[in-house]
Amino acid sequence: MLVDTEPSVLTLIGVLQSLPRDSPCLYVDLEGIRLSRHGSISLITFFVQPRNCVYVVDVHKLQSAAFNTATADGITLKSVLESPGIIKVFFDLRNDSDALYHHFGVRLCGVEDIQLMENAARPAFRRRYVNGLDRCITNDAPISPAEKCNWKSAKEKGLKLFHPSKGGSYDVFNERPINTDIERYCVIDVQFLPLLRNLYWGRLNSTWKIKVMEETEKRVRNSQSPAYQPQSDDKKFGPWEGVQSVILSNRFFEV
Repeated sequence: MLVDTEPSVLTLIGVLQSLPRDSPCLYVDLEGIRLSRHGSISLITFFVQPRNCVYVVDVHKLQSAAFNTATADGITLKSVLESPGIIKVFFDLRNDSDALYHHFGVRLCGVEDIQLMENAARPAFRRRYVNGLDRCITNDAPISPAEKCNWKSAKEKGLKLFHPSKGGSYDVFNERPINTDIERYCVIDVQFLPLLRNLYWGRLNSTWKIKVMEETEKRVRNSQSPAYQPQSDDKKFGPWEGVQSVILSNRFFEV
């Protein structure tokens, strides 16, 4: 569902306010031109799992109205994204958080990061590098080969439109009406996130769950800092680089 008017923003806020607070059920992804403080946000995709519905917010068209349009009781999309009580799940939230904060003053709170869950869920000594979403879906997503084939096909169509290495341009995210292959690309980027989240989170013991939550909060803080480099090569490393772990009695201990 496309959200590109203030009334449709209010409708989306109503949906998000009604979500259960006891479990993660809102999955989020951003697209844009050089998505970061140095670029712009074009689209935000929300997958509302209980409704099995995807909402694509046209930030390029709405600009600040996307975040500041308020309900009668003062709730905005900005306040939803900043609410600690509504859990928002991302895959590598760093540049998303950077762009939201520096362009619209959104301080993400109540968030989870599947990329960190996947990295932490690996065996000891195999956490040096983080994985991208494509690799996680290809290697781990509990879906059929046909679903993976359809996902890959839709992904490739989108990449050819916007990725410079494939002859595309990021400007396509700002073309209106939104290209159907771009819209499909946005949808497929969020539709399998719940499966990955539940898979990786279920592999973590209580110690590692705390580590992941702490590192997620750290990612948000760092992404808002003046020193953050959106394209830094260091982003490919896992956060627990140099930490060696052993398993004893099914529990992790740092050594």
